[in-house]
Amino acid sequence: MRERHIPVVVLAGFLGAGKTTLLNHVLANAGGRRIGVLVNDFGSINVDALLVSGVAGGTVTLENGCMCCTTDADGLEEAIGALSAPTAGLDAIVIEASGIAEPSALIRLVLAACGATASYGGLVYVVDSSALARTVDEHPSVRDHIGVADLVVCNKADLVDETVLSGVRDLVAELNPTASTVVVSEAAVDPAMLFDDAPERVADVGARQLTFDELLADEPADHDHSAHLHASFQSTSLATADAVDPRRLARFLERPPAGAYRIKGETYIDVPGHRDRAYVIQAVGGIVRVTTQAWAGRPVRTSLVVIGAGLDVDAADHALAALVEPPDPADEHGILHITRYIVD
Repeated sequence: MRERHIPVVVLAGFLGAGKTTLLNHVLANAGGRRIGVLVNDFGSINVDALLVSGVAGGTVTLENGCMCCTTDADGLEEAIGALSAPTAGLDAIVIEASGIAEPSALIRLVLAACGATASYGGLVYVVDSSALARTVDEHPSVRDHIGVADLVVCNKADLVDETVLSGVRDLVAELNPTASTVVVSEAAVDPAMLFDDAPERVADVGARQLTFDELLADEPADHDHSAHLHASFQSTSLATADAVDPRRLARFLERPPAGAYRIKGETYIDVPGHRDRAYVIQAVGGIVRVTTQAWAGRPVRTSLVVIGAGLDVDAADHALAALVEPPDPADEHGILHITRYIVD
């Protein structure tokens, strides 16, 4: 069985941009995913809407299988380790950055804190489309925050006209020309943009609590949060029996196509000493994590998926196709460009 690494997504944004609204929306539309949340103050989360079922040791357990924990920078590694442990049964972790650290500092903390069971899942930065121009003028550091984001969520699009919204897009593109950018109202980002689908689980037997998704199914239509989902992202993929060139693959992962948020999959590398294993890829914003597993009788293959908002699909397809061009036979050290990213 493939070892699972729980993605740790950092959620940041200026005051009032809609971080907590986005967090609540993702939890309410988890699609069967069990999500861990690290926050400083439970007061920032609408715990009534999240159906809190218990509080113990700084951890809030939610009825949909999600969990919330209080933490600070010093406790981050321990908290991530606890939530990403197989016994926790979670599929993803979200850290709301407010009150913990500046986004760039928090990214470094998360990268250092992710052990064998967790991996960096990207920085999602939320901006208030109706106030962005004023915010960056009054708080220039926000420019830098947007500049390090992997996904910029231009929220509150319903509060501005198309001229203002066009200016928001242009400013975000100026500050971060390679990030995925999605325009939404009510912070309604489709969780499928951020996380993989929930894995198949052993069927529940006997009495149990309803999941949050199941409870929502019984609510009136005007309370159905799923009606606000915005699947405004694109994906493209490569599926082939051909091997990839490791040097080109590393360059593709380190400098992904503009608009790419996540790259995932497995690859076959036709290099002596490496043909017996699959290289399992997870990359977000140029930060790469690679694990290996034996093909174990399966046909060798390369299967990669690129996910993004504002993704140039044609450019991404061209870049993917280039990965399987014959490698330079004299490049005997090309494999090192991938093996340096292998984690235990």
